[in-house]
Amino acid sequence: MIELVRRLAMGRGRALALACVLLAIPLLPVSEFWITVGNFIGISALTALGLVLLTGAAGITSFGQAAFVGLGAYTTAYLTIAYGVSPWLGLMAGLAITAVAAVVLGLLTMRLSGHFLPLGTLAWGLALYFLFGNLEALGKYDGLIGIPPIYLGTVPLDTGRKVFWLIWAIVLVSTMLLENLLASRPGRALRALKQSEALAGSMGVDAGREKLKAFIVAALLASVAGWLFAHMQRTVNPTPFSATASIEYLLMSVIGGLGSVWGALLGAGAVLLLKDLLQRLLPLLSGEVGTYEVIAFGVTLILLLQYSSQGLWGVIARAIPSGLGFAVTTKGSAGEQLAERPKVARNTTVLSVEAVRKTFGGLIAVNDVSFDVKAGEIVGLIGPNGAGKSTLFNLVSGALSPVGGSVELLGNRTRSGAARSIARLGVARSFQHVKMDPDMTVLANVSLGAHSRSHCGYISAMLGLNKREENAVVDDAWRQLKLLGLSDCGLRPGGSLALGQQRLMEISRALALDPVLLLLDEPAAGLRHAEKMELRQVLDQLRSRGLAILLVEHDMELVMGLADRLVVLDFGTKIAEGRPNEIRQNARVLEAYLGSAG
Repeated sequence: MIELVRRLAMGRGRALALACVLLAIPLLPVSEFWITVGNFIGISALTALGLVLLTGAAGITSFGQAAFVGLGAYTTAYLTIAYGVSPWLGLMAGLAITAVAAVVLGLLTMRLSGHFLPLGTLAWGLALYFLFGNLEALGKYDGLIGIPPIYLGTVPLDTGRKVFWLIWAIVLVSTMLLENLLASRPGRALRALKQSEALAGSMGVDAGREKLKAFIVAALLASVAGWLFAHMQRTVNPTPFSATASIEYLLMSVIGGLGSVWGALLGAGAVLLLKDLLQRLLPLLSGEVGTYEVIAFGVTLILLLQYSSQGLWGVIARAIPSGLGFAVTTKGSAGEQLAERPKVARNTTVLSVEAVRKTFGGLIAVNDVSFDVKAGEIVGLIGPNGAGKSTLFNLVSGALSPVGGSVELLGNRTRSGAARSIARLGVARSFQHVKMDPDMTVLANVSLGAHSRSHCGYISAMLGLNKREENAVVDDAWRQLKLLGLSDCGLRPGGSLALGQQRLMEISRALALDPVLLLLDEPAAGLRHAEKMELRQVLDQLRSRGLAILLVEHDMELVMGLADRLVVLDFGTKIAEGRPNEIRQNARVLEAYLGSAG
């Protein structure tokens, strides 16, 4: 609890210190130039904050955020000029229009993958830019002028100094809201998506929905930035909302540090100040006028990616190792606990696989395989390399869809290919190659396993209304870590663990789902002998609790001494099933697998 208080105090203290500094700036004899620069930094930081969520957490690269800034700016500009509405109503209208646009564009764009996704965002970003420049009502490329200032009551924010406080109040509030979000259930889900959709799906995360939510939040932040920009500048035209501006916003978030909301503020300041400096100095050095700052930004970006992928904030965090970055809950409270699934009676058939078949083109990977797993039983799935074990494993977990046969969980046929739905039914898994977020703490990685057991959404997370549930999630994660002997590693980054410990962490995360069926894909790979013995004790304990376990493993000594029954595959076909002693003496198994293993 001391660690929790320390981290929370640091986060609140950081915001309070920055707020005090910003509050004092307009009262000091600072030139209007620097006040204006500060205002532009704040407005740019809002859009960069959205990219920390969208790109830094969810791994979605967007080259169209400036278009959302334009939607917010043009909406309030048009309504306040043409109809004389209040700028605050202009803000509400801009947010509404931006939300609708984000939903439509998100549904179209978020389905893309690989390089098609950023290209898609670039396409609609350019489309909106040219739309702004060609609509007569928006003044075409000349834009709109005479936008009224924002009023607070009867006080007009008609100077840079007056609007400075409003801009930075919104920036600080947005920063704290996003910090809360990224340290909660939705934040963990987004970071899991960035690492692997297979990982997120296995924890019950709806990838499409979570991506769309992040996309909408980032768009709304950009829209607010546009609203502030319009009423500060008192004029708008398409130029600030081009693809070049979108790239600049992305550059801010990368240079500041995609792993931290505070890095967005640092990146916005660094880029705008460096841009102004370079625009002054480079023409003097070269003797020619041009956009040479783009070259300097490119070099800076390459150096940062090479030596500090976490950006400038990462450099500061390493220089001052005091927990900079996302606020995270580290201890729960002895109170509310997560709901647990009803216990399944021993010897009840939990998993039933009937004549499952999977082909890839003309290759038969799994050939009409049938078996079952009962509560309180460990079934080992073995066979030589290429036998189809991993494919069958993925068919059971829902990562792949069979072309024939069925998979039933507690008598209910599972829906093909719906990994998240199967996870919500109580099927948890580990992976052949460890999947995790190496930058999240071990505790946060394990807490991800409870995603389908908790219900906190974006709004409650941002407003900090999820404390009771979050404490219950964290308490449960600590229990799972203690069970696997990892409680001393809870606050370390997941990527700092040895391979064996990472595999144990994966099992802890799977147990946090409170499964009725546990699927383990080579859990002993990379473990030392002592760790294998500890794993065996843990699996024995889980079996005694009535958990059904399906185990894929190459360590014959471990699987023979642990499994109640073995299913043996060869070239996708089941060649034997029985108790370990029976399998040891099976001629087909000795020929296909055990014999070749010596």
